[in-house]
Amino acid sequence: MPVKLFAGLDMVQGARLELLSRDALDRINSETMDVLKTSGVGVYHEEALEIFKKGGCDVDPVKRMVRIPEHIVKDALHKCPGRVLLAGREKGSDVLLEAGRKVGNTTFGTGLYTYEYETNSIRESNNQDVYEAAVLADWCSTIDFFSLPCAARELLMEGLASDVHETFTSWVGTRKHFHHVDPVAEHMEYYFKMGVAYYGGDEEAFRKRPIISVLLCPTSPLQLHANACGVIIQGARYDIPVNVLSMAMSGATGPVTLAGTLVTHNAEVLSGIVLAQLTEPGAPVIYGSSTTMFDLRTATAPVGAPELGLISAAVSQLAQYYGLPSYVAGT
Repeated sequence: MPVKLFAGLDMVQGARLELLSRDALDRINSETMDVLKTSGVGVYHEEALEIFKKGGCDVDPVKRMVRIPEHIVKDALHKCPGRVLLAGREKGSDVLLEAGRKVGNTTFGTGLYTYEYETNSIRESNNQDVYEAAVLADWCSTIDFFSLPCAARELLMEGLASDVHETFTSWVGTRKHFHHVDPVAEHMEYYFKMGVAYYGGDEEAFRKRPIISVLLCPTSPLQLHANACGVIIQGARYDIPVNVLSMAMSGATGPVTLAGTLVTHNAEVLSGIVLAQLTEPGAPVIYGSSTTMFDLRTATAPVGAPELGLISAAVSQLAQYYGLPSYVAGT
């Protein structure tokens, strides 16, 4: 498998935890390639189906199933950059994601409610909360870039493009890079035009230093729905870094065993990465995970579960195995 080599360098800045042996990684990869080739993934986006077909994949337009041969996956991984720049509005706030070289932190969400500590009450979050969270993240030296921790619910309820307003609000509130965890495919063009406007209309400047990246989730098990495909395709075309992040639940939308869930998780993420590379070779991508287990007693996906920590550690190793920068959920 592809490995981005750094001559004479074998160090990691930050914590390091290795759960899987090389043999285990090889086994997960092998099983993943079998799933992609034989079972395939459901793709519910006409242009994405056409891109997969032109790229040499076996596409069933009626069932909307795409089967991806191993050599296409390997070729796509070879084309992925090993470093992804998450540019801040100021260069001093830049973050360079590398395959297993540095461990950083970000905020995450997107929460729908805000706790008011002064009144000990809970209310729906709003755009002012987004701004204040961005200001706080800008101040906090341990936060490397800003991801939405809450949503502008009042704008959404008014029928406005809340995701576009959240983008602008985040840029106003922080000099750090903005990672949009709730993008809308139909609005990707707006993010791009807003970013270009920030550079005074210089499109090339934005493409070299994108001050926004986006996160999308496959639908577990093994599906890429319309919004996810649209975000991947347009992100690749606009040079906006795309984080393909699975949120599979072991025992519900994934196999009950953690190893089995890692295989389906891996297949989902790699299918999105392949789509990005078939759209624009060399498109910046990130291997993402918020995969955890399913709590049968409460019918929830607990982010604080020990299983999430184990899966996140394993996913980080898988990303390093493929030579990709990673983004995983914490507790």
